[in-house]
Amino acid sequence: MPSVDDVLEQIGEFGWFQKRTFLILCFISIILAPIYVGIVFLGFTPDHHCRSPGVAELSRRCGWSPEEELNYTVPGLGEADGAFLRQCMRYEVDWNQSSLSCVDPLASLAPNRSHLPLSPCEHGWVYDTPGSSIVTEFNLVCADAWKVDLFQSCVNLGFFLGSLGIGYIADRFGRKLCLLLTTLICAVSGVLMAVVPDYTSMLLFRLLQGLVSKGSWMSGYTLITEFVGSGYRRTVGILYQVAFTVGLMALSGIAYAIPHWRWLQLTVSLPTFLCLLYYWCVPESPRWLLSQKRNVEAVKIMDSIAQKNGKPSPADLKLLSLEEDVTEKLSPSMADLFRTPNLRKHTFILMFLWFTLAMLYQGIILRMGATADNLYMDFFYSSLVEFPAAVIILVCVDRVGRIYPMAVSNLAAAAACIILIFIPQDLHWLNIFLSSIGRMGATIVLQMICLVNAELYPTFVRNLGVMVCSALSDIGGIVAPFLVFRLMEIWQPLPLVVFGVLGLLAGGMTLLLPETKGVALPETIEDAENLRRKDKPKENKVYLQVQTSELRSP
Repeated sequence: MPSVDDVLEQIGEFGWFQKRTFLILCFISIILAPIYVGIVFLGFTPDHHCRSPGVAELSRRCGWSPEEELNYTVPGLGEADGAFLRQCMRYEVDWNQSSLSCVDPLASLAPNRSHLPLSPCEHGWVYDTPGSSIVTEFNLVCADAWKVDLFQSCVNLGFFLGSLGIGYIADRFGRKLCLLLTTLICAVSGVLMAVVPDYTSMLLFRLLQGLVSKGSWMSGYTLITEFVGSGYRRTVGILYQVAFTVGLMALSGIAYAIPHWRWLQLTVSLPTFLCLLYYWCVPESPRWLLSQKRNVEAVKIMDSIAQKNGKPSPADLKLLSLEEDVTEKLSPSMADLFRTPNLRKHTFILMFLWFTLAMLYQGIILRMGATADNLYMDFFYSSLVEFPAAVIILVCVDRVGRIYPMAVSNLAAAAACIILIFIPQDLHWLNIFLSSIGRMGATIVLQMICLVNAELYPTFVRNLGVMVCSALSDIGGIVAPFLVFRLMEIWQPLPLVVFGVLGLLAGGMTLLLPETKGVALPETIEDAENLRRKDKPKENKVYLQVQTSELRSP
């Protein structure tokens, strides 16, 4: 009797139904991009200095140029280590006094500027930008600069807190229900974040958006990989993540056209409401329905797929059931991820790889944003490398497998970070090139690890397994902003040292995982446990019983 994958071979492993569903679900991946790395534009920090009452009026009276105004009134200008003074301190001078001259006005107050007393900014800051960001609106600079790190960490904290709950909902109540619920909450919280009046409220909605957005993305990923045949799983999994790259490139263009953070946030949030149309466009996963003993519904969906693909329903398609010795309804449990030796080892390794991946991927992007000459173009160019990353995977994955490309990519990202330590900042093109190489390596791992993670777990716990392991990437995402920006204040290349060490360790750990190329999706824990064995284990497949006289259209 044929299995589910055998039936898909008859009705179409990647027919019109799967292609349409894939393109529709790719929108989920696109809209995740501004949530994941939108901080680069929402929280950019322009050049700034203290606002001092009277300076603007004196500058107008004297006819100073902007450069002359800065030179006469801002401390630390021209000093190699004067960034803190220039941005966070001001001269304790009454700029409204009429005795100040227009030529070096401070000369009459002290023979040397270094003798003038300094104090922290008390009247806000002046920002050198035509647009706005959360930094310029809420003055997240100097003593409050860590609040920008917290803003980005909040979405990753939401990813982490939502991982277990959203994963359980998807495995217990269905991929489709989880997808609809999470996208609705994501859209509402994104819009509210654009209109709130204060920083604290913005953080709360940012956290809420993080709680659901990753679950939405993973539900879409799981759905499309369970709809297609085994020969197309890796292709749709990779291309689904390429849609994320499309979102990154679109984000750079939208941010350039809309330099004001509130309008930008609103623009990237409103399209999320379109995902509610999935209620009519996307069916539930037949594999999940079978694991929940909802066989009749699974049969109807399989028959519908055959009709939409223009294929006749198989003569033996009616009742779908598990093998006779499996009679209980399978429910996901956290303990299933650690129940057997191999599953336990795979879970721990995948957790470490997800953690390292987030540190490398987000860290490289955040560092590039902090050191960019042209924020929009540098972000766009570095995003382009994710397309050849996808091509490399598509070319190599069937020939070489999953594990070796992942290991080499981790090592390449680590090597790029280590080399960057020795490259001076004035060689901007070389810094961008090496950062792009590192980002390409991290992208290859990102696209591969989702595929491998899903292929290592049985159906009834697959979504939970991916969510739990990838939760460690959220821990890495929480740490990454603080690590990048705070360590750069100590020594600018210091984050690269950390990235290099983690990448080297991840490359070695990857080699401990089993190769999943050409292996059928495991249906039971026994199947998942036996992936390493040379002899193919007896599969606990889903069988289709022959009752052609009772065939019905859905």
